[in-house]
Amino acid sequence: MPLLTGVVLALVVVLGWQGWQQYQSNQAHGASIVYQQLLEAALDPSGKPDAGKVAELANTLKNDYAGTHYAQYGSLFVAKVAVEAGKLDDAAAELQSIVNKPADESVGELARQRLARVLAAQSKAEDALKLLEAKVEPAFTASREELKGDVLVQLGRADDAHVAYEKAKAALAEDAAVGGLQMKLDDLAKGDA
Repeated sequence: MPLLTGVVLALVVVLGWQGWQQYQSNQAHGASIVYQQLLEAALDPSGKPDAGKVAELANTLKNDYAGTHYAQYGSLFVAKVAVEAGKLDDAAAELQSIVNKPADESVGELARQRLARVLAAQSKAEDALKLLEAKVEPAFTASREELKGDVLVQLGRADDAHVAYEKAKAALAEDAAVGGLQMKLDDLAKGDA
């Protein structure tokens, strides 16, 4: 009897695991299809994305596939379209939802940096700067520090901006292109920033 119970239990576990794997695969596939449609709507060749369609598809991703990365990638595109339409409050709200609960560090950092840019564009540079004070992974240090320098320039804090740009430059690999960053440093040195 114990042998039969063990076999039945093992069979239930194996079938349950296979069912779960199939469910996960179906969810990822479904989310992928909706995300592809969102990309086509957001990256329209005419240069005029269908904001309504993008929002509708992003909502589908959020509601039906909330556990996938695709939902947050969709939110990034909604924010992009909102910025292009001049709806910075909508973009900020979309990005803030990702920053509050990111799917992973990369998506969270991307949303954080985009939100800081939106806040700076809304003349909320101090808020943008506070957002950029959070802990950052080494892989994102260069872009974070460069953005921090840009915000500091906007605030008229040239010395602090110079320090941030130098940190960004130091965080880049030796073979990385530093042209734009060097131009910003040169502009600060000339007092043109």
